[in-house]
Amino acid sequence: MSFSINNHVHSVNDPPIGQVRAWAACRPDGSPALIDLCQAVPDYTPPSELIAHLQQVVSDPLTCRYTPDEGLPEVREAVCERYRWRYRAAINPGQICLTVGASQAFWLAMVVLCHAGDEVILQSPCYFDHPMALGALGVKPVFAPFVEKEQGIPNPAVIEKLITPRTRAIVLVSPSNPTGAVIPHRRLTELYFLAQRHRIALVLDETYGDFVDGMPHDLFTLEDWHRTLVQVQSFGKTYALTGYRAGLLAASAEFIRQALKIQDTMAVCQPHITQLALQYGLEHLDTWVEANRLKMSLRHNLFVSEFMKPGNRFRIVASGSFFAWVKHPFSGRSGREVAKRLAQEAGIMTLPGEAFGPGLDEYLRIALGNIRENEMSEAIRRFRHFNS
Repeated sequence: MSFSINNHVHSVNDPPIGQVRAWAACRPDGSPALIDLCQAVPDYTPPSELIAHLQQVVSDPLTCRYTPDEGLPEVREAVCERYRWRYRAAINPGQICLTVGASQAFWLAMVVLCHAGDEVILQSPCYFDHPMALGALGVKPVFAPFVEKEQGIPNPAVIEKLITPRTRAIVLVSPSNPTGAVIPHRRLTELYFLAQRHRIALVLDETYGDFVDGMPHDLFTLEDWHRTLVQVQSFGKTYALTGYRAGLLAASAEFIRQALKIQDTMAVCQPHITQLALQYGLEHLDTWVEANRLKMSLRHNLFVSEFMKPGNRFRIVASGSFFAWVKHPFSGRSGREVAKRLAQEAGIMTLPGEAFGPGLDEYLRIALGNIRENEMSEAIRRFRHFNS
């Protein structure tokens, strides 16, 4: 190229899932069939009634048009109705912006909150897209260290020591991607008030929140929650609509007003068809969602139980919902090296630990969205027999 590239973007790591797929594509002929433990995408499809609904609404020419930047009022009201029973939330449609996936919601939040040179605290291991986005914006990610015995649950005392005059937000993910660990209600509340005392935002990514049994937390019941809390949400996994990019940003009405300035220049609005799919799911699919939560919980429990039987040198450190965070047994080998050899030699696609923060070379992330019960024994057998 004869022109320069933004140095902030140039310094960002390549997307790790694409790297793993490239490794797997280089396997010799006759290699065992691939087992995908790499990407957390549900293996099940949307229910037939949702598909039928979409087939009907797509024939309406009005579905091809823009909606308001923040989303259709009736869809945002449907979101609020669900939040009122699931979180007991005091929330209204003016505090909701529908986005192109949770990733765009995170971008909106960070662009509204941060200048280049500011700092954002991330709990390690963190979702890899978060430090990538911050790096592209010239914002410094500050990593709260991973403590294995605590399964990566954030410690308020540790996080408070990381706060500086440049800190603009604490970013948490619950259930965690990559560990699957759920932050307990009381701990979340402590972190909320920690952020409030320091006049910074608590940004809570709940992409997998619908796979938590019961009420995920009670932050939305707090008076003036919107003065401190910014929530990033996704319904892609909830309704098996990952390709529709059904995300959401929840915050104060003023925060949403500022975010819409970016929304209009970035995406204009969440796709109209996505909003109609989301509205149908919110109004009709609670029982279906609960059945899938139970299915994923059983899948997780079965996998962990089999994986942890004697004879497996790979060790699960933390797990839950869609994920298992695994320590590999090869001292001196990076997670990247082990993941590459697992893909090429054993036909198992995982993500290396260092994709989720510094100092995590000893770990791998296993995603359980794509593996069915009849594949688990073979996948675990390959781990048990793998040598590096």
